[in-house]
Amino acid sequence: MSIALLDGPPAAHGMEGFAEHRQRLGSLPPVTQLIDAIERSNLRGKGGAGFPVATKWRTVASQRSGTPVVLANGGEGEPLSRKDRVLMEQRPHLVIDGALVAAAAVGADDIVLYVGADHTGAMQAMHRAVIERSAAERARLRLVSAPVRYISGEETAAIHFINDGIALPMSIPPRPFERGVDGRPTLVQNVETLAHVALIARFGDEWYRSLGVGTASGTTLVTVGGAVPQTMLVEIPQGASVADAVNAAGGITSDSDAVLLGGYFGGWVESGTAWGLSLDADTLRQLGYSLGCGVIAVLPSGRCGVVETARILAYLAHESARQCGPCTFGLRAISAAAGRVAGLSPAPGDLEHIQRWAGLLAGRGACHHPDGAAGLLASALRVFAGEFQLHDHDRRCSVVNAAAVAS
Repeated sequence: MSIALLDGPPAAHGMEGFAEHRQRLGSLPPVTQLIDAIERSNLRGKGGAGFPVATKWRTVASQRSGTPVVLANGGEGEPLSRKDRVLMEQRPHLVIDGALVAAAAVGADDIVLYVGADHTGAMQAMHRAVIERSAAERARLRLVSAPVRYISGEETAAIHFINDGIALPMSIPPRPFERGVDGRPTLVQNVETLAHVALIARFGDEWYRSLGVGTASGTTLVTVGGAVPQTMLVEIPQGASVADAVNAAGGITSDSDAVLLGGYFGGWVESGTAWGLSLDADTLRQLGYSLGCGVIAVLPSGRCGVVETARILAYLAHESARQCGPCTFGLRAISAAAGRVAGLSPAPGDLEHIQRWAGLLAGRGACHHPDGAAGLLASALRVFAGEFQLHDHDRRCSVVNAAAVAS
């Protein structure tokens, strides 16, 4: 039996209503030993970290400092990703089902559905889906509009916004599972993860494991963009290759030297290495890579990796929390220097400074925002080493019109 997250009515139909959803999949079964089933399924979080879901749930369920809360995180601030918003637009009841069974499993009585304010289709679908639920379920569901900021989807920023109206990351400890929404233990789970949970609750862990390739389990949603016919959301088996995902999106439209794997908090990979990579969290981690929030962006020919990296760094510097020195000064300085190198007008020592700062920034911030920027930069310095040298020393780019792109 093969059932995918986006099975059901075609996208042109709009969201799948509750009656259609229940007719297609049936009612949710009673929650019994679900955490054990999730552990056997080897389900990992789909929000970026890839943390084992069962471990996270057990930690929340074991807290004794209050009744837990479930936060379904659909903030999706990553500019290259569209998986969460499309899932909520088309299958909102699958997300709500997952949140309900998660609440039952950890003993929560309150569920917050956190949706990016600029994802209007997702917000409308989730609102309609809540209305379609029973009065008892509606009483437990709270829909919150997340501010349009890159960091709004970070779990402590989401909690901070729900509690105080400020979408900025908070210093930890305490961690969300200890004290989160309303000071209560909080399970923060990405909406795609919860949708997978809703299917595992119905069809079991053995079914979920059977969907993967090799030793990997289940499927994953991936946004494929760049040198493909059009940016496309695909669902592929865990353990399939990067090439499989790109081919599912129509294949490449031009030669490419590199792939951005994992989005803005991911890293650049040489295309020759990238195509064969297995999209399995454990395998990627062992090789030093991550699928992150489910993004594969193929760098088109005619686009310069140095320029693209500088553009992303400028965005990350602008979107930082500005709560500590590494973001306020370090990331801004790196972005400025990278921008000068990309624009073929480097100041003396810019490249050396960038290389040194890339190794110093990680782990020094109040949150993980500078870590993501440092990881992206380090991968760019490795993959585009020759191009960085050409930009800095010769003030020349091997890609036509690269300087114009940077300006």
